[in-house]
Amino acid sequence: MSFISDRLGRIKPSPTIAVTDMARKLKAEGRDVISLGVGEPDFDTPENIRQAAIAAMARGETRYTEVDGTQALKKAIQAKFRRENGLEYALDEITVGTGGKQVLFNALSATVNAGDEVIIPAPYWVSYPDMVLLCEGVPVSVPCGENSGFKLRAEDLERSITPKTKWIILNSPSNPTGAAYTRDELKALTDVLMKHPQVWVMTDDMYEHLVYDDFKFATPAEVEPRLKDRTLTVNGVSKAYCMTGWRIGYAGGPKALIKAMAKMQSQSTSNPCSISQAAAVEALSGPQDFIAKHNKIFKERRDMVAKMLNQAPGLRCGVPEGAFYVYPSCAGVIGKTTPGGKRIETDDDFVTYLLETEGVAAVQGSAFGLSPFFRVSYATSNEILKEACERIIRACKALK
Repeated sequence: MSFISDRLGRIKPSPTIAVTDMARKLKAEGRDVISLGVGEPDFDTPENIRQAAIAAMARGETRYTEVDGTQALKKAIQAKFRRENGLEYALDEITVGTGGKQVLFNALSATVNAGDEVIIPAPYWVSYPDMVLLCEGVPVSVPCGENSGFKLRAEDLERSITPKTKWIILNSPSNPTGAAYTRDELKALTDVLMKHPQVWVMTDDMYEHLVYDDFKFATPAEVEPRLKDRTLTVNGVSKAYCMTGWRIGYAGGPKALIKAMAKMQSQSTSNPCSISQAAAVEALSGPQDFIAKHNKIFKERRDMVAKMLNQAPGLRCGVPEGAFYVYPSCAGVIGKTTPGGKRIETDDDFVTYLLETEGVAAVQGSAFGLSPFFRVSYATSNEILKEACERIIRACKALK
């Protein structure tokens, strides 16, 4: 009998973290490696947010807090939901966790029973299916290809719902594609969900503020208020506020669900870091002007990367609405042979080829549930991105 639980055997380590770790290892060995696998902004946390953390420490706010968030942070989140999303949540309808990942995991752990189905549009963030599997649920992957802009269509959602469906997870803008749902596209989905009252909606809005070209963000409970009582609206400060290491995520939802999630958290991590919570209050309540400045730079990077990747033989790259990723197709290189004589059979083979020959680390599309593609993060400097894209072009030209 194995000492390790059967539960752990259902899942695999995060592929995106694995790529980042591999790039770090190769760099430590002296290899010239450019990592395009990391999902975090390269900007420092804004000074006012850092100063708020320092001030909190000076005030002695270094002790345990309420399990699922301080009243001060919950009030800041409450104001944010009202101001930016038109959503009203009472303080006992708000939860704070150690990053958005914990919030999502708490919700699934508190609600999913063995055999419950969770609809997950693919490409998806790598952790969604494994979280469901850990809870003994059944992840139902729904392919959403290039022809639909990597977005779920109403007719595909309708076909995927069964009597066992408990949740659908919607991520907009998306990791890994950057695709974002318009209000009309969300309305088509919420119209379907209104016909299936047993299905709850889990939104991952982590990239809400990272949108370009005058795109207008919307979230399902805002688009269809009648869904609010079965929607968990998840967000956090990691991406837009450049606070990935501070580990603060939050959500608004029905009181009974929030209470159940707090119960889960009370027996795992307990409260998030008190200092991070104080910093998050300033992030949500303080100046927001830096977001537009960062977005201008991200947009320039997106446009440059998409243009350069489209110059690589065999690659095809669209221009997404948000986040800081592109998701190019590598279908045109499948079947080709490397200078070393190896045949490229999959997107896994292709990203391995890029890393081994050109020192460029990207993430294979199979990790996100849709091949043959790969994810490129453009959350790094223009100079590094230009060099990386030139290496990718060179690698593609070398294929026969």
